[in-house]
Amino acid sequence: MNIVVREYQEKDLSAMIRIWNEVVEEGIAFPQEDYLDETTGTEFFASQTYNGVAEDEDTGQVLGLYILHPNNIGRCGHICNASYAVSKDCRGLHIGEKLVLDCLEQGKKHGFGVLQFNAVVATNIHARHLYERLGFVQLGTIPKGFRMKDGHFEDICPYYHEL
Repeated sequence: MNIVVREYQEKDLSAMIRIWNEVVEEGIAFPQEDYLDETTGTEFFASQTYNGVAEDEDTGQVLGLYILHPNNIGRCGHICNASYAVSKDCRGLHIGEKLVLDCLEQGKKHGFGVLQFNAVVATNIHARHLYERLGFVQLGTIPKGFRMKDGHFEDICPYYHEL
C-alpha cells in the first residue's frame, strides 16, 4: 500500500461522502447527525478552505479525508479547524497521522497561525494520543459536551497547535 495525501478532486467525492457518512453513522466523533448525499456532499466539501484525501496510489482508492476551514472570523480568523475521517476498513494503518501532518502544512500554507479542535470526544483515545504525540496541547475539558449516538454524554477536550 502506497498512501499519499493530496488535494481532493471531483472524482473523489463519492468515496469522501461514504467515508464521512460512516463516521456520522457511528455517532461517536462528529457533531453532525445528518448524512451527506451527492448534492449536499458536493456543496459541503466545496465550502471548505481545503480538503485533503489519503489515497492508495497502487489502487486509486480513497482511504480517508480531512476538511480544513476557519474556526472563526475577524480577529480570530487566523485560527483554523479541521475534521478527519478514515474508512472503517482502513483504521490502524496510520492514515490519520498522514492526514493530520498534511493538514498542519496546508493550514500554514493557507495563512492560518493556529489549528484548533473544538470538540475531541474524551473517549476517542486513538485520536487524542495521535494529537498529543504530534504536539497538540489540550486546553481543558468540557464536561458532557458531546451527545453520543446512544444518548449519553461524554466530555470533550479542545486542542490547539501553533502552525
